[in-house]
Amino acid sequence: MRTIETALLVSTLAVSGMLAGQVKVATTPMSSSFIGVGIQEIDSERAKTLKLREEAGVEITRVDPDSPAEKAGLKTGDVVLQYNGQRVEGIEQFSRMVHETPAGREVKLEIWRNGASQSVTVKVGARRMPKPFPGDGFSLAPMPPMERFDVRIPDVPRSYMSWRSAALGVEAESLEGQLAEYFGVKEGVLVRSVTKGSAGEKAGIKAGDVITRVDESKVATPADISSRVRTLRGKSVPVVLMRDRKEMTLSVALDDQDRADWFWERKLAPNPQAKPITAIQQEL
Repeated sequence: MRTIETALLVSTLAVSGMLAGQVKVATTPMSSSFIGVGIQEIDSERAKTLKLREEAGVEITRVDPDSPAEKAGLKTGDVVLQYNGQRVEGIEQFSRMVHETPAGREVKLEIWRNGASQSVTVKVGARRMPKPFPGDGFSLAPMPPMERFDVRIPDVPRSYMSWRSAALGVEAESLEGQLAEYFGVKEGVLVRSVTKGSAGEKAGIKAGDVITRVDESKVATPADISSRVRTLRGKSVPVVLMRDRKEMTLSVALDDQDRADWFWERKLAPNPQAKPITAIQQEL
């Protein structure tokens, strides 16, 4: 079953809608808290290059001018290991911790720089929401209609991390367990919606597709895709996906702009009116 919805990014970055399946999505309102950095995951090769003791933390790839991060002295290439005493495991968790911190509060970061760890105190800021910009999926202007995919799965977790990519123009989340089995994959990233006119839509990506590879690299989480896309700006990238349990490859033309990705947590509640899998399969 595919339905069309019109989405609007409100100032709290809360997004509502129906998740796959037997569940109704009640989004957790996200604050506009930010520190002003771009980040990427740390893989084994990068950890070795940076002389990290282990594969952990997130690397800062960009520091915005006049941002809380710049004022605190953070630099491109720094690796954030801890956020207020809590170990940083990856992009999704770090993004959630920043968003959940009230603007104006000071937080202590343990970072890795030039082969040694040090502490930095950052005062979390309140983001100035962007002005409407044509083609920018994160402006406050009403976004174009997006195709959304709904399916019922009985063992969906009570919460999950959702991701939206401005570069691809898709909203997606990881697949695992029975949900992955239903789509015929061991792992991958489920596309929940596609923005009209985006690079993803122009390439033929549809809601309900499961992305398994980007430029020959396997992807199991939205963060994997985000990391790959950021390094491939301005290129035509092969994207392997599963659709109706059949593998296909699409070529996505990415622009060369450094667009922000957003992660947020969704809370799930039972939806007794959702249709079962057996009924949905006939409508796909």
